[in-house]
Amino acid sequence: MSDSKCPFHGSTTTPNLGTQNKDWWPNHLNLDILRQHGNRSNPIPEIDYKDHVKKLDLKALKNDIKSMLKDSKDWWPADYGHYGPFFIRMTWHAAGTYRTGDGRGGAATGAQRFAPLNSWPDNGNLDKARRLLWPIKEKYGNKISWADLLVLVGNVAIEDMGGPNHGTVLGREDIWQSEKDIYWGAEDEWLGDNRYGDTRQSLENPLAAVQMGLIYVNPEGPNGNPDPALSAKDVRETFKRMAMNDEETVALTAGGHTFGKAHGAGDAALVGSEPEGASMEQMGLGWKNKHASGVGIDSITSGIEGPWTTNPIQWDMGYLNLLFKYEWECKKSPAGAWQWHPINCAEEDMVPQVDGSSQKVLPMMTTADMSLKIDPNYREICNRFIESPEEFGEMFARAWFKLLHRDMGPKTNYLTGDYKDVEYLWQDPTPAGKILTTSEEKDLRDAISKCGLSLQEMVNTAWASASTFRSSDNRGGANGARIRLAPQKNWEVNKPQELERILSIYKKIAKDQDASVADVIVVAGAVGIEKACGHKVDVTTGRGDANQENTDINSFDLLKPKACGFRNYSEKEFAVSPEEILLDKSQLLGLTPTEMTVLAGGLRSMGISHTGQGIWSNGELNNYWFKRLLSMDDEWEKTGYNSYVSKDRKNGEQIRTASRTDLVFGSNSELRAIAEVYAQDDNNEKFIFDFIQAWNKIMNADRFDLS
Repeated sequence: MSDSKCPFHGSTTTPNLGTQNKDWWPNHLNLDILRQHGNRSNPIPEIDYKDHVKKLDLKALKNDIKSMLKDSKDWWPADYGHYGPFFIRMTWHAAGTYRTGDGRGGAATGAQRFAPLNSWPDNGNLDKARRLLWPIKEKYGNKISWADLLVLVGNVAIEDMGGPNHGTVLGREDIWQSEKDIYWGAEDEWLGDNRYGDTRQSLENPLAAVQMGLIYVNPEGPNGNPDPALSAKDVRETFKRMAMNDEETVALTAGGHTFGKAHGAGDAALVGSEPEGASMEQMGLGWKNKHASGVGIDSITSGIEGPWTTNPIQWDMGYLNLLFKYEWECKKSPAGAWQWHPINCAEEDMVPQVDGSSQKVLPMMTTADMSLKIDPNYREICNRFIESPEEFGEMFARAWFKLLHRDMGPKTNYLTGDYKDVEYLWQDPTPAGKILTTSEEKDLRDAISKCGLSLQEMVNTAWASASTFRSSDNRGGANGARIRLAPQKNWEVNKPQELERILSIYKKIAKDQDASVADVIVVAGAVGIEKACGHKVDVTTGRGDANQENTDINSFDLLKPKACGFRNYSEKEFAVSPEEILLDKSQLLGLTPTEMTVLAGGLRSMGISHTGQGIWSNGELNNYWFKRLLSMDDEWEKTGYNSYVSKDRKNGEQIRTASRTDLVFGSNSELRAIAEVYAQDDNNEKFIFDFIQAWNKIMNADRFDLS
């Protein structure tokens, strides 16, 4: 079985060398990751989508979608006369790129419209699904984003075919350019898998998919090897990295494959370039198929051919019943892909052809499907679902809702929609806090000022709490004060023993002042900054305190910073440089290059450094740090991978130490240009003001209730 032909389409695009900066200086630090999603590409910057979507006639939109699902078009005929399964796949693939490692991917931005996702092998022919949706987007315009529509249509399809559903949250805002800086893997060819260590479980972080260009796993089995037992290992590891446990994995797979069919009617070599590599006259469409009619019964997508169930456009127990009713044999599809067929299939389990003809075809299963039958734990769950269809339906609905909404953050971030009023653990439930009056806040500030903690302890604790925020999936942040709970209280970067002492003081203050610990932490950070610069730092209160019961330890441990350039912390040496890790962290925090610069310089000037490197002043918040960084009186010398010392040019005396994340603000031309602004004699006040603005952005990043 080693001669398996890969059914997924490869790219015909040949990369070219160029004369851009990145070509001349490939090791140059690229700041573009901090400039994503700017308004320059947005054709409707004046539109407040959050306001517009609340005015949407959702019932009318859903009715129009249901009509579209049954309106088969000659240029891309609907299988079995219903586009529902096609759109479920599109929705799944829009959301299924989410990964827990860094919270990136997912359905929140409508990124499937752009490269690379619009041209991934695993997204073959979904370009047609988006074209089928265009008349509806055209009609409803600014009241529905592409990001929301790509999710909503899959849910409407499930409803229309009788499936269980927990509804849709609306409020996702579109991006207007490719997310070029998301790391999807180091491979330079489609379906490459240079992403493993010693085992299939040592998949490179933060990746989740097993091969370049796939959403989850190779349906034929690992690298096309049709071994269900090995496939089960890939399925488990990948779905875990998508935030799904075994029960959710089985429910999603069995529920999703209750609908539709796979397409591999002919030679995959007859399929043309993906959309980004196609000719202009194809108008953004790709994968032009020269096999017979190229559409309908002649379609080629994954290369696997056939339906999973006897009634592919109706929710039922057909998938699980068929999977366990028969023994299955492995065969090749017309496109050369490994798939499985039932042995001695009964007539009643044969499936009508997609074109409505009287022809009957065999159902099929992929190797990944067969893994649910082979793996002991998956098999036990399957049998339980077979015995309890209601439990299966409810688990599918919950797992499907989680898949589509995992990257939207807590429930307080939900705007509108037809979703159930249910709270899930993965939404990181946090109770609302008390908004302090002016006098109450003053009393709290006075108590903090007299508590005996240093400004460094106050500032560092506030930063440690709030900087866990990830804008990629709206997780983490200061709200909830989870820094006092496992796992955050035990993270090395948070100096657990010192943190325990500080938090014990904060807890007493919170009790005495009738405030949440979360608010005490943030207000204390503001008090520390005020001590450092003499300027008032406004704060917002109203944060609540989460409890350990509503804190998933394993899930939150994924937020742990293995390196934090803002605090000069690193667990070890990594394959990428400390300054690249700093950029990645800054992007997850939603920072611009300027905000990253003022925060790094300001924290260091106040004495925040895990290693002690980069501390050059007496703890005041001013532009002295930038002045020393850019001074020509110093000559820097490398003493280790991430350590440097400066010597006085006149006498050779060692003056100060630094890390790479300190010196990058002087060595990188773009960051130096920003640092020079703040080092000017006339910009000290500007630096303090800009630091406070950026600081409050981080402190309030997770306050979705404020917006």
